[in-house]
Amino acid sequence: MSAIPPLVVEDLTVAYDRHPAVHHLSGRFEPGSLTAVVGPNGAGKSTLVKALVGLITPAQGRISTGKLRRRDIAYLPQQAEIDRSFPIMVADTVALGHWGRIGLLRALTGAMKHEMAHALSAVGLEGFEARPIGSLSVGQFQRVLFARLLLQDAKVILLDEPFNAIDAKTTADLLELVARWHGEARTVVAVLHDMDQVRSHFPDTLLLAREQIAWGPTATALTAEHLLRARHMAEAWAENAGVCAPDRRIA
Repeated sequence: MSAIPPLVVEDLTVAYDRHPAVHHLSGRFEPGSLTAVVGPNGAGKSTLVKALVGLITPAQGRISTGKLRRRDIAYLPQQAEIDRSFPIMVADTVALGHWGRIGLLRALTGAMKHEMAHALSAVGLEGFEARPIGSLSVGQFQRVLFARLLLQDAKVILLDEPFNAIDAKTTADLLELVARWHGEARTVVAVLHDMDQVRSHFPDTLLLAREQIAWGPTATALTAEHLLRARHMAEAWAENAGVCAPDRRIA
């Protein structure tokens, strides 16, 4: 991979109806890092990832992606946000990973079709090309989405609950792909819930409870003290908290 700039957030506040979901967060995802984002339900984890990818405009603060182009950042949303009733085949879904490079109107080359077949083989779905995505299990569909990520060949990969509600075998296989991306010095950020999984596979962790509780090496971030503090902050959240003043800066 060519040089990857860090993802930097400075005094970042992201709000819905001007009520903060992420509040005054500052820090950086270092180039080539593998970071889990964890915290209580409603802690702002998914909101942060959507802000990093540009789907939500911050209410305050700054996100810096350096000279990364939009196609340099790949984003995998939660499966619940994807409409699987659309009549599209596995091969066409995976092929979407090429769009960042060729656009919507250009046809796939033979080499691109070969890459697509290789990606499906890499996630254990060789021979699934002609199946409609609506016929797949949750785990199979997640493998399809990871195959699409392989084709995107992005420098930064943002994953929102990538292992939620999928079987243990699929989780293990996809974790191997995550480890591969890390070995290739890509920057990977994943929203997760399983703390044992985080401790076993993710060197760095951001513990979030709307505000930053800890951010750094996983063993340091996930101490009992930090986890207890996050829980207490979640229990103390006031949904009628004051609004945030607008101050939008993105670079």
